Amino acid sequence: MTHEDHLDLLRGGIPGPGGLWADFGSGTGAFTLALAELIGPTGHIYSVDTDRGALKEQERSIRARFPELSFHYQAIAADFTYRLDLPALDGVVMANSLHYVRHKDPVLQLIKSYLRPGGRLILVEYNADHGNPWVPHPLSYPTWEATARRNGFASTHLLATVPSRFLREIYSAMSLTSET
Repeated sequence: MTHEDHLDLLRGGIPGPGGLWADFGSGTGAFTLALAELIGPTGHIYSVDTDRGALKEQERSIRARFPELSFHYQAIAADFTYRLDLPALDGVVMANSLHYVRHKDPVLQLIKSYLRPGGRLILVEYNADHGNPWVPHPLSYPTWEATARRNGFASTHLLATVPSRFLREIYSAMSLTSET
């Protein structure tokens, strides 16, 4: 995928510039870069991944793309399936990370607890319910709708799709926490 694909997959879920966001399972930062571009200089990103080397590469990429780093960026070497010390977030991006989690409900409850009322969860995932050794537990968009609803997310809707050499298609979807 290209940077434009990353932007297209996230764009419909970002309400405008600014806000406090997290990218869980951010890897080397392809979607972190797209998120940074979309939220602009008034935004704040917590980028979370267990791979310290990937986070270092990500930071180099961010500094190269945004030499006058005007938004707040913080890399956190941690496992997003465990409680993190984060402020209330406006949004969370999970791009190609939830499919590594077999038991999704406890993780989604944890993620929901980080979000402010009306907060956004943007999921980028392979549109399949059967994986392979590299994508062990994907979930199709219809399965995501049911999973999101079961975990208290509302207003789930499809944002975009892009073709993929692996498992045919990747989609992005946005789900909201309740306003209260």
